[in-house]
Amino acid sequence: MPLKLVISLLVATSSLAGAALADEAKTPKGVVELFTSQGCASCPPADIALKKLVEQGDVVALAYHVDYWNYLGWADTLGSKENTERQYAYARSLGRSNVYTPQAVINGRDHMSGADLDALNRKLDSLKGAGKGLVVDVSASLKGDELAIDVAEGKGKANVVVVYFDRGKYVSVESGENTGQKIPYWHSVTDIQTVGMWDGSKLGLTLPANMLGSNKKHGCAVLLQAAGRGGEPGPILGAAVVEPQKQP
Repeated sequence: MPLKLVISLLVATSSLAGAALADEAKTPKGVVELFTSQGCASCPPADIALKKLVEQGDVVALAYHVDYWNYLGWADTLGSKENTERQYAYARSLGRSNVYTPQAVINGRDHMSGADLDALNRKLDSLKGAGKGLVVDVSASLKGDELAIDVAEGKGKANVVVVYFDRGKYVSVESGENTGQKIPYWHSVTDIQTVGMWDGSKLGLTLPANMLGSNKKHGCAVLLQAAGRGGEPGPILGAAVVEPQKQP
């Protein structure tokens, strides 16, 4: 075989492999939803673990600050009753009678402590290997002042949920169990909206992007999430993340 032809084949093979890896990287391996609180002494290690998950780049990582620890002396500056309600809804979905922090819900299917980064990654890999990962392709991108969402074909029914978040900030806690600490909080959820329903057919949605703001300090995740009989959040079938600062 001529040398030029061999080189051409090697280049082509390398390019195809690179493209395949790029396509694979676009699909996250799973979703971690951390329920945390600035007033919880056990939470800072989990907040740091979530930051590292965000930095990994292959996980949709979201932090929901709850409000039920506010009585300990520090009102969580990022907390909301809506975040607390979502955690209790997960408890019903997962057959639990209580909630805790730091609790990480994985793919809407299982839960564990959110403080162990290695254990979180092992759980994500285990669920993916068992066919309980993100099985439906979801993409989202900014196009001018609009947010474009595309959901591929698949099996089942699910809601299209947009979760808005602050990209990252440090908070100095001035009282309560974490007094004196300056803690990093990444992807702290500010709002959740159900924007559509998916019935297994290919779906495209276009939304105004004003919720993301113009200062590029905000982002959003798009979750394709099944719902239980009572409307509680269930398994997450697909997901994508949009961060304006990272858009071309």
